[in-house]
Amino acid sequence: MKPPLLLIGQGSNDDADSAEFGRFVHRLRCRLDEHSAEVSGGYLERATPRLSDSVASLVARGHHRLVALPLSLTRAGDDFPDALALEQERHPTLMYDYGRPLGPDPRVLAVLAERLKDAAAEIVEPVAERPRLRVVDSAYVDEPIRVEPGETAVVLVGEGSTDPVANAEVHRVSRLFWETHAYDFMTVETAFVSVTPPGVPGGLERCRRLGAKRVIVVPYLLFAGAMLEKVWAQALAYGAGHPDLDIRCAEVIGDCEPLADVVIDRYEEALQLVH
Repeated sequence: MKPPLLLIGQGSNDDADSAEFGRFVHRLRCRLDEHSAEVSGGYLERATPRLSDSVASLVARGHHRLVALPLSLTRAGDDFPDALALEQERHPTLMYDYGRPLGPDPRVLAVLAERLKDAAAEIVEPVAERPRLRVVDSAYVDEPIRVEPGETAVVLVGEGSTDPVANAEVHRVSRLFWETHAYDFMTVETAFVSVTPPGVPGGLERCRRLGAKRVIVVPYLLFAGAMLEKVWAQALAYGAGHPDLDIRCAEVIGDCEPLADVVIDRYEEALQLVH
């Protein structure tokens, strides 16, 4: 049997985020069941299951080597290795191999491109469940005004960190995304939900000054939840003062097969490094 895969999340008080994390862990269990590898997930803080409980459960079932993978789009901070070092103190027989964060994998960028495409589609009828963000709710008409890609800007929104390297990675993703999937658009600007500037309003203002008629906000976030709601709130607050600018918000990457493919590749990569 292969060593178990342990997914590590930062953790938050957000039930929606936790629920989607749980669904994603279940998806991976179904995928890796064919290869006789267990999959578990745990959070560093604030949410359950906690990392310590997941590790204790694996050790109790006889696993003393595992592959730990931070479920993160940017480089993992010191919290992840520190937490695993603590688990090794609690379980002296435990050994682990560390998988790389997901990063700007081409498959992740392809999912972002799908989210952008969905948000860019012309809207004729309102969507009953969570409509795409429109500044003017009455803008639904029989013949919507055509806005060309060259008049449309994109704001890629990362979570934001005190780590300048992690923030620089988001800027790199914006450039990669523009050149590989969004080159027909006016620009792809970078913004952050919190901690570091520019915020979402700053990214939108930059696009407005460049002459964009429409701006599509693309969250560079894994799962829906409080972070996505903050993105929407910031965009709505900005849009209230700029009614002539068509602002839309794409969905997050979410629990999906391409994301599972990337995680499984990171898992297999870690196993190959051992051998």
